[in-house]
Amino acid sequence: MTAHKQHSPGFLAIVDDAKSRIQEISVHDTLSAIAGDARLIDVREDNEWTACHALGAEHIGKGIIERDIETLVPDKDDYLILYCGGGYRAALAADSLRKMGYTNVRSMAGGWRAWLEEGAPIEEGEGEAT
Repeated sequence: MTAHKQHSPGFLAIVDDAKSRIQEISVHDTLSAIAGDARLIDVREDNEWTACHALGAEHIGKGIIERDIETLVPDKDDYLILYCGGGYRAALAADSLRKMGYTNVRSMAGGWRAWLEEGAPIEEGEGEAT
């Protein structure tokens, strides 16, 4: 749970259910994977993405990922790592993609907050690397 917002029991229950079927990956392992062939997908809201995001990430918000993923990622065997603010929405999205036949999807544990805590590279605004 974040310091800013308490998540409801119902939301936490569906996240826990999704996490029982997906794999989570650490920031460290994510950095190694994206140095290879993994694609990092930010599933946060548009305003969150625009403010700042992981260097090299692609954006497809959780609200539209099921609708648009097959256009963005037609190969269902591509290695995808999803992240959101804290790991909850990404877990739900990863479970949805799994149900759609994507075979190599992970959720980054701890999400954006963990990425920042690790000092991993970011892009702000219009793509200035920091």
